[in-house]
Order: sequence, then structure tokens, then C-alpha cells
Amino acid sequence: MGVEGVEVVVVVREFDSKKDVVGVEDVERRCEVGPSGKLSLFTDLLCDPICRVRHSPAFIMLVAEMGEEKEIVGMIRGCIKTVTCGKKFTRNAKTNAETFKPVPVYTKLAYILGLRVSPSHRRMGIGLKLVRRMEEWFRENGAEYSYMATDNDNLASVKLFTDKCGYVKFRTPSILVNPVFAHRVRLSDRVTVIQLDPSDAEVLYRRRFSTTEFFPRDIDSVLNNKLSLGTFLAVPRGTYSVQNFPGSDRFLDHPPESWAVLSVWNSKDVFTLEIRGASRVKRALAKTTRIVDRAFPWLQLPSVPELFRPFGLHFLYGLGGEGPRAVNLVKALCGYAHNLAKACGCGVVATEVSSSEPLRLGIPHWKKLSCAEDLWCIKKLGEDYCDGSVGDWTKSPPGWSIFVDPREV
Repeated sequence: MGVEGVEVVVVVREFDSKKDVVGVEDVERRCEVGPSGKLSLFTDLLCDPICRVRHSPAFIMLVAEMGEEKEIVGMIRGCIKTVTCGKKFTRNAKTNAETFKPVPVYTKLAYILGLRVSPSHRRMGIGLKLVRRMEEWFRENGAEYSYMATDNDNLASVKLFTDKCGYVKFRTPSILVNPVFAHRVRLSDRVTVIQLDPSDAEVLYRRRFSTTEFFPRDIDSVLNNKLSLGTFLAVPRGTYSVQNFPGSDRFLDHPPESWAVLSVWNSKDVFTLEIRGASRVKRALAKTTRIVDRAFPWLQLPSVPELFRPFGLHFLYGLGGEGPRAVNLVKALCGYAHNLAKACGCGVVATEVSSSEPLRLGIPHWKKLSCAEDLWCIKKLGEDYCDGSVGDWTKSPPGWSIFVDPREV
């Protein structure tokens, strides 16, 4: 309500990059005021408010404005892609007998992120209005499900989506973050790391991971994106080398007993992060660890990078592998990715995996920087949509793994 009971009209419209950037950045700054005396994580979108969705197949950003001056008081971002929601088994066309080859079941999935409402305009229904208008756009573009991710402790966001918007709690993956030290990580001499070209990487992912939940059908677009720094395969030394690697098809036909793979995404060129609210004592201790690490790199001492001013990150995605040594091979790949991030001047490397992912044991991370349970909530947008092999995806049990799309980090 406005002055003397006059209702203030809130208009939700599409973001205009020519006139809305300043207003959007102002709302972002006001929303990122951290609690007094506590550490807070701030994000700089590098003057591109749509940067976190623009690499998706379809995306949009909406803003809410009100008053005669058309003040921007909120915004929301969304994107749509086609992903795996389950799997089914093929049947022999002649005998109608089941074979045991699983194939992916795809669905058109929408993703909501970056919902912001100015602190001075909350509890006015603006967030709900933004979500509902975004869902209209999702439906207009054929999306069958919508989901969002939030911190488990963000009670206001969880309440909005589950109590008012009809979402249900769905998955609780873990965000694992590791600092980039001043020294390079030593890699095991028992492991060979091979960089795959995008076509080989696509073959490997489609053959072995296409039935993984949330696997993007346009994985080729992800792997060929300029932000993807490469896909790396780890094998026991003496099995394959860079020179004799036969290509992914032949490799998968005759794989070694153990192998692992991951890809690296350059989020540093999309946004930067900054930790604020640290005391002088914490800053001094962190600086001391860096000084000692640089002076004695051979000691391999863990050091805290400069996280109290803007820093970039590399995101590890498409992590997977097989065999009894797969965990150790994943650890080697993470070390390789750490060194790549160091060479690029990043402050941290991060990944997100299912809470039940067996390979997470090989992912180095600091507990204080990580999030044990990120909450994903999901909603079925169309009541008439249902695949016989999967049923209602919102009611399906979690699998061992998920595929986290780096375009939505």
C-alpha cells in the first residue's frame, strides 16, 4: 500500500540492458549487506547482470519497478534447457525382450536464480510476483519442471518457494570449495592426465553419463563454450598416454581397470567473489600463511589465498569415473585443476556433487569454505506431463550422482 491507502502498482517487465543496469546493481548491493560482525560472501557480476544465465539455450531476466519514478525494487533470472530426469531400458525390436542398455529420459527444465528484492520493499509480495511471472515465461516456452537452489539456512527463500509457490524440497547436493595455494600441488607419478578434445569429451560423457540426473542434452554446447577450459582424463600410468590415446570410443570399448574424468569451467571471466567482514586478526593470519607458503613452497603448506578482495574461481563439472582406484584418480585430477587455477590467478576451485557421490572422497576441500547441504527445490509446471518410465520427477528418489551444469553456477 502507498500513501493514504493508495495501492502502489508493481510492474514486472523484461530487463533492459540499456537503462536498467544501474538500478539492478543498486538492488544487488543493498541485498548483499551481510550481518554485522559475520563473514559474508559478495558477488560482482562485472557489469553484466545476465552473466550467470546467458550461456544457457534460453534465458531471461525480469525486473520489478514501482512508483512514478519507476524505481527498480527487485529482479529474477531464469533459463531453460533439456536435461535427463531418469532412464529407461531399450527393448529388442524383434523379440520385444529387454536389453540392459539404459537410455536417458529427457525433460525440459527451467531454473530460477538471482531472485532479489530490495530490503526496503520486502513483505509486499514482490518476490512472489516475480516468481509467478517467471513461471509464466517458462510455461510459454515449453518447460515441464522448474527448480531453484538456495542455502538451507535461507528460511525466507525456502518459505517463499515451498509455502507460496508450490515447490518441494528435492535434492541436497554438497558444494565443495578448495583454496588455491601459493604453491603448485604435486601430482602422483602413478597417474597420467590426458586432455581430451571437445569431440572426444562429448563421446565419453554421452556414452557413460547421459543417464545421470540433470545431464544436459546439449553437452556439446557446454564443452565447446569459450568458458570451458578443457576435459581431463586420468588413467593409471602405463595404460594410456597422450601419444597413444585411441579416442573415447575405443577407450570405452577397452578401458583400464580404473579411470576418472572432469572438466573445468572458467567462472572467473563471468563474476568475481569477495569475503567481507573478516577481522584484522583473521586477515593477518591469512596473509602470514601466504608469505610462509611463498617462501617455502617445497613444504606444501596449505595457505589461505587473498579472499578479502575480489577473486575468481574455476568450477569443476562432469566429474565421474570407474574402478577401485577412481577416488585416487579424481584426487589427481583435482590437483591438476588446482594448478591450472593457480596459473590463471584464481582464488578457489569449487564443485558441486550429490551428497551420496562415491567419488567425493577424492575431492580436496576446506569445510569452512564449503556447504554440506545446498537445497534444490522443484515444481512440476504442467499437470498433464508424465513420462511412463519416470512418472512425476518431483517424487523420484535421488541417485548416486548428479550432473551440475556450469552455465548456472
